Amino acid sequence: MNDPVRQSDSPNEAGDGLAQARLDWMHWLKHERRLAGHTLEAYQRDVDTFLGFLVQHRGEDLTLASLPDLTASDLRAYLARRRQANTPFGDRSVARALAGIRSFFSFLDRRRGLSNTSLSFVRGPKIKPALPRPVSSEVAFELIDLAEEVEEPWIGARDTAVLTLLYGCGLRISEALGLTGAEFPLPSTLRILGKGQKTRLVPTLPVAREAIAAYAKLCPYPIVADGPLFLGARGGPLRARLVQASMAKLRGQLGLADSATPHALRHAFATHLLQSGGDLRSIQELLGHASLSTTQRYMEIDPALMIAVFSKAHPRA
Repeated sequence: MNDPVRQSDSPNEAGDGLAQARLDWMHWLKHERRLAGHTLEAYQRDVDTFLGFLVQHRGEDLTLASLPDLTASDLRAYLARRRQANTPFGDRSVARALAGIRSFFSFLDRRRGLSNTSLSFVRGPKIKPALPRPVSSEVAFELIDLAEEVEEPWIGARDTAVLTLLYGCGLRISEALGLTGAEFPLPSTLRILGKGQKTRLVPTLPVAREAIAAYAKLCPYPIVADGPLFLGARGGPLRARLVQASMAKLRGQLGLADSATPHALRHAFATHLLQSGGDLRSIQELLGHASLSTTQRYMEIDPALMIAVFSKAHPRA
């Protein structure tokens, strides 16, 4: 991914300090907040678009010194324009844009002493987080078993190993594909670098270690310590879109809904641990969730599960 902190992306190159302030903010998000790459790009795009809109909306050049004078009406006008665009903003896009813009102005307040309280009066839409959509344990097993049935045995073994890691260890696709040859043979505990550059320890099941070993034995390309563990058909790094395409083919063969994605296996990992009596805190650590509220969404899938967890955890239950 290209570095999102680039001078050329700035909507203002007049040297009045706005371009540099924006670069400083992006550097702070990347190196201190350690936001994920996609979030960085989205924040940068939203703030750049907002600043570009202000030049036209106000009919004057924008400077760093003029930002405290912006009003809530300016921000509302921008959001209204985006909702009417050829590719209109939905509620989630509005909420994300507000988060990025507020982050930028909060940074200016703390680091540059430029305060603007007017923008805080603009409220975004209330968004109810989407519930995770896991697959059942039976479907997870069927998907993993079916992944092996392809013409190229090593490709089948590779896809089986990847899906086993997603379901057996609760990894994200990016985390599984980010493993290097240094992790082979797979240890009993993996150190995973997840979102926000946060590290967590994840135990590996024997079935996962066996699946990786079977793949490595059949792989026609050398797996080196400083290279990717999972390789594509031509020997390069395996890409997430190929795993997603493989999953789409598998769910088509099994007649499953489009919600049966690779990420659904990670959801299944969490849900099935809860159903088996796992506690929320431990599952939060295994998944690498920053907030317990994110993990609690799995309980909303099944009200009976919520009651069972409550009964087990509450001292007077």
